[in-house]
Amino acid sequence: MKFIHTADWHLGKLVHGIHMTEDQKHMLEQFVQLVAEEKPDAVVIAGDLYDRSVPPTAAVEVLHDVFYTITTELNIPVLAISGNHDSGERIHFGNQLFRKSNLFIEGKPTKHFSPVQINGVNFYLMPYAEPSTIRYLLDDASIFNHEDAMKRMVQLMEQSLNPNDPNVMIGHAFVLGGMQSDSERSLSVGGSEVIGAEVFSPFHYTALGHLHSPSAINHPTVYYSGSLMKYSFSEAKQEKSVSIVTIDDKGSISVAYKSLTPKYDMRIIEGHIEELLDSNFYLSQNVEDYLKIRLLDEGALIDPIGKLRTVYPNVLHLERKVEQQDAKKDKLYHIDASKQKGTLDLFTSFYNEMTTNEFNQEKQEVLTKVIEAVEGNKGVTCK
Repeated sequence: MKFIHTADWHLGKLVHGIHMTEDQKHMLEQFVQLVAEEKPDAVVIAGDLYDRSVPPTAAVEVLHDVFYTITTELNIPVLAISGNHDSGERIHFGNQLFRKSNLFIEGKPTKHFSPVQINGVNFYLMPYAEPSTIRYLLDDASIFNHEDAMKRMVQLMEQSLNPNDPNVMIGHAFVLGGMQSDSERSLSVGGSEVIGAEVFSPFHYTALGHLHSPSAINHPTVYYSGSLMKYSFSEAKQEKSVSIVTIDDKGSISVAYKSLTPKYDMRIIEGHIEELLDSNFYLSQNVEDYLKIRLLDEGALIDPIGKLRTVYPNVLHLERKVEQQDAKKDKLYHIDASKQKGTLDLFTSFYNEMTTNEFNQEKQEVLTKVIEAVEGNKGVTCK
């Protein structure tokens, strides 16, 4: 059988104050078209349907339309769980009723797992839950962290698991060795969020959400689909996709990836402001992309972001590359006061310690004139 694995839609997301709903709608229109073309036996969504526990109305409407189109018009089952950004209670509402319409959605964990069987494959749905929630649910005081909780839940799944059938688990977790991005909310602190991949060993394929890159982990049976689209500049170089998974009756799997094209990409560009505002440069760019711009200019600039937005309307973040490097070097700043140095030597040492720029001859001549003027005026009283 064939199913499509996706996750981390984060509907209702705000990025640097910009509502992403229209961009998400654009991506999901392509996703629905892909589902129509691929004709999978199921669609799997591994958590973080929304970006917050109380999503905006527009986000709810987008999700409703997508679910309706896939389950009713295309007659393809959807299996979905809540993630750490979702409200489990809201996601769980009506889940038994929705099953009659090909929508299998779980928002809250249960002690009694009954897999969803589709074309000979058993799907186990494990919505995101805090360890304290599982500890209370199972009345098990030995559960302290996410790995403890997931181990116990997998043990419950194994009670109904037939190892001779292909078995798939749908979860939302941070697996050991995975690579995070800036747009992922930490599940907990102190490393207690991490789960070893071996916990999922009973399953032929584990479809995960939470980490936003499909290459976040390299494992033969544990996979992240990655997020629907880029949600931070730390993801700028990631290739977003959805996973098309084929699994046979022996549990052997193959995975292919299909990319979706964003309305506006999220990119990082750098250069001097004159270069970036030169038509020879920007005419080769999609100027409406969401941009983080690193300026290479030294010295003061008058309203650089205002000037850049006359060409690039979606500049979301502006930084000075030299200042970023200088800030790092500032942490290492130290002057050896034991050595006797003149004013020019002291300033040269200070400049070299505090910046990454060269204190060249021209700068030395300017400073020498300033020092001479100041020293020449010592003792002069201003009236």
